[in-house]
Amino acid sequence: MRKGENVKLGIALSGGGIRGIAHAGVLKALEESGIKIEAIGGASSGALIAGLYALGYSPEDMYHLFKTHAKDIVGMGQNPIFSRIHNVLRRETTGFRKGENIEELFNKLAKDKGIQTISQITKMPISIPTVDIKDGKEYIFTNHIPNEKNLYKKYIGDISVGKALRATSSFPAVFCPCDFGEHKFLDGGALDNVPVIEVKKQGIKKVLAVNFKPDDITEESNYMDIAMRTIDLMGNKIAEDNLKQSDYILTIKTDKTGLLDLKKIDSCYEYGYKATIKEIDKIKEIIQEK
Repeated sequence: MRKGENVKLGIALSGGGIRGIAHAGVLKALEESGIKIEAIGGASSGALIAGLYALGYSPEDMYHLFKTHAKDIVGMGQNPIFSRIHNVLRRETTGFRKGENIEELFNKLAKDKGIQTISQITKMPISIPTVDIKDGKEYIFTNHIPNEKNLYKKYIGDISVGKALRATSSFPAVFCPCDFGEHKFLDGGALDNVPVIEVKKQGIKKVLAVNFKPDDITEESNYMDIAMRTIDLMGNKIAEDNLKQSDYILTIKTDKTGLLDLKKIDSCYEYGYKATIKEIDKIKEIIQEK
């Protein structure tokens, strides 16, 4: 391949709660720089952005959708995470959300584009991981089943867009498992937080991985800061094999943004945009390399 030759570029977006809106900022910066994405994958909140992009929504559309609907999706109340954990410890189930709001919203957004199931998406290949807690296996929601099959992964296309995105974003201790047939699906980030390998299986030459930098812990850090650092460390550890397969890792710092910290939507969108602009020359260089 010669320098300057067109290269198929894919992008894999990590989970990260409300910080997922930073991925829309990344996509906005790539578009403004003339970089075309030809396949996309994402886990958990990264899958919400991946799904919207594959449906044909612009990064600006995503930002406004998050601003309008985020509170309804996550079911924000006071101290949502801690109240849910408290209820779990008391063996109560009222602290969990079932996730119907996510399913209903994204089914409507897909319907507005004339699409019902993941298999009907035609703009680009999409790969969305989830985990069945009954058999412990990873499943991939996709509109293009790759020729290479993995014994421990199964591919599903005949599922509504909303159900797929609800499944991959069903974060433990916040949402109940998502039922689909005989399956009980949970957050895709549990086994595949940055699905680089699945994006490459779509015939993509170069894959940009996007993840989040764990916040530093200081004497001023609170329990939520520690919890978020733990989540990020686990997610990045789980993603090690995938990250090694990527051609460039864009790591975004989001300055102590909590899992469901709706006040940080604006700043996270900007974090993603500015981090990408800062690295755009390096990204272009990687794309053009042999």
